[in-house]
Amino acid sequence: MMNNTITEYFTEVETSKEYNGYFCCVAEAITIVILGNMGGLKNISQIHQWATDDRVSGFLKEKSGIEDVPCYYWLLCLLKLVEPVSLNRCFNKWVKSMMPESMEGMTISLDRKTIRSTGKMDSYESPLHIVSAQVTELGMTFAQKSVEGKSNEIPAVQELLEELDIGGCIIVADVLNCQKNTAKAVN
Repeated sequence: MMNNTITEYFTEVETSKEYNGYFCCVAEAITIVILGNMGGLKNISQIHQWATDDRVSGFLKEKSGIEDVPCYYWLLCLLKLVEPVSLNRCFNKWVKSMMPESMEGMTISLDRKTIRSTGKMDSYESPLHIVSAQVTELGMTFAQKSVEGKSNEIPAVQELLEELDIGGCIIVADVLNCQKNTAKAVN
């Protein structure tokens, strides 16, 4: 199981540009957001308000080594610097550290979902689609990949399968993924 703090798993997250002068690093900002989200908070504003509470900031300092919580503006600035591919890689490493050593016999469910709110945002040409791999017995999503559109689900599932250590697992997916190349990726 996990011996590192959450922050240590995100120290390798790449940023879109170098940054100096922040008293909180990107890994710490990600940790704050993950913990707030795990606590049921839905947006950065709620998470920031939670993190600045004296008890919570004391907890963050003691358990994660986060000395100071950045102001709301700087928290957003730090998060905007994050390169999504490297974040996903670090996130997968962190989640994998919480998984049992052997997942043999467990069921991994693969599915694509459309993030509905992105269909109405001007910054997206089309809604955002995400393919997720979930360990059914644990109720835990342990990997995901964004997809350009509905038609790109098959190659995204194949790429996701190749990235995962799924030996001995039962794989469940939509009939759309009954492809020779997908079956090869499962082996």
